[in-house]
Amino acid sequence: QVQLVESGGGLVQPGGSLRLSCAASGIVVRSYDMAWHRQAPGKQREFVARIRNGDYTNYADAVKGRFTISRDNAKNTVYLEMNNLKPDDTADYYCNVLVLGYPYWGQGTQVTVAS
Repeated sequence: QVQLVESGGGLVQPGGSLRLSCAASGIVVRSYDMAWHRQAPGKQREFVARIRNGDYTNYADAVKGRFTISRDNAKNTVYLEMNNLKPDDTADYYCNVLVLGYPYWGQGTQVTVAS
């Protein structure tokens, strides 16, 4: 059974940094395209970043240059390093993977950017 568990969210001031973690079980993260999405209050869930098999990465324009997705194969964990955070980054952040066409999501971790 695939499980994704996010952690690392919290309250941070504008300009600050956070690192989110997504610990996976039931899959080997290096074998799958892993992604982060986010959902702000009152808005639809949106794509943030993806790391593909072979470590190719792509990002939403809103976070390009500020966020970095990576993975630690030994820990079977995917990370989202977030720098220069802005109030618009406030959202619940979710880890995501497609396995045989079925999407799996974690429970999310909340990020609040406020002074």
